[in-house]
Amino acid sequence: MTRPRLPDIVDLFAGPRGWSEGLRPLGLRDIGLEWDTAACRTAAAAGHLTIQTDVAAYPTAPFEGRARKVIASPPCQAWSRAGKQDGLKDQPLVHQAVEDLAHGRDTRNELKAACLDERSILAAEPMRWLYDLRPEWVCMEEVPDVLPLWRQYALYLRGWGYSVWTGILNAADYGVPQTRRRAILIASRIRPVTAPVPTHSEHGGEGLFGDDLPRWITMAEALGWGYTQRPAPTVTGGGTATGGAEPFGNATRKAMRAAMNNPDHWAWRRPARTISGTVGHVGGKQSDGHLGLEPEEGARLQTFPAGHPFHGNKGQRSLQIGNAVPPRLAAHIVAVAEGVTVPAADVPAAA
Repeated sequence: MTRPRLPDIVDLFAGPRGWSEGLRPLGLRDIGLEWDTAACRTAAAAGHLTIQTDVAAYPTAPFEGRARKVIASPPCQAWSRAGKQDGLKDQPLVHQAVEDLAHGRDTRNELKAACLDERSILAAEPMRWLYDLRPEWVCMEEVPDVLPLWRQYALYLRGWGYSVWTGILNAADYGVPQTRRRAILIASRIRPVTAPVPTHSEHGGEGLFGDDLPRWITMAEALGWGYTQRPAPTVTGGGTATGGAEPFGNATRKAMRAAMNNPDHWAWRRPARTISGTVGHVGGKQSDGHLGLEPEEGARLQTFPAGHPFHGNKGQRSLQIGNAVPPRLAAHIVAVAEGVTVPAADVPAAA
């Protein structure tokens, strides 16, 4: 019996499919593995092939000889500085798991039992897939503090003959109206790889080095506020999968709408540090309050296409949006690995 043809890209911890939406303009498709029910429903509604499963429990054998490329954005509890920070103490165990998996030794269960946060070990999970599949290329993304782990992955990948680039990218440099910084790994065993070439810069043509790139796209531009000076801050997830209470109250919403009509408000002049996906505000240590955002507005700042069918209650939708890879950034990362050019951005060009 002939097996059905599957996409040759497997997306681990696929979420609501930020990577997948970035693949679409490149003419590529993936199959995603994801645990969360709301995110799986989002992916299905958006037309993305998904297996609802625990990535750590799913065998690699069904993908051998079929999945030639791997994408991964694993959970980052071991690097999170929020909450009790127990996961930070698990970092040596995660590094040990990566080393063991890179040598064909599966010690995940023993190391997981020793972790203060059992989710920490998931950051080592991509190595199991890389060791078994030896894909043509791999792209991975996480919060900036994960960079040392990506460098450990790079050490073994280079030993297997891959060209590897690791570093921190600012999404605003790639047409995303958000100053989101992320640790990236790009590796290929068929072509040299390096950082994606930026398409935007903070000061545009006024840069010190005479670059002629358009300036960063601002939050006001992306949301259609009409006044343009600075990009938005990072959109983050957090909270719980069940969502919770209304992300923000009427007072916060009223303050946001007032700010839309006030070009002197800080939101028009500079980016904040965080747009929270679960409490609906533009955060950071600003002295003059927050701006409430609806999930649909956060999705726009993440560069999801208009009408992307996020499922779940408001908290669940916000969580998916905040934790996703911005599709525009994903497209530029994958383009390097695939050796193709990214089509024109679907977000407004800077004036």
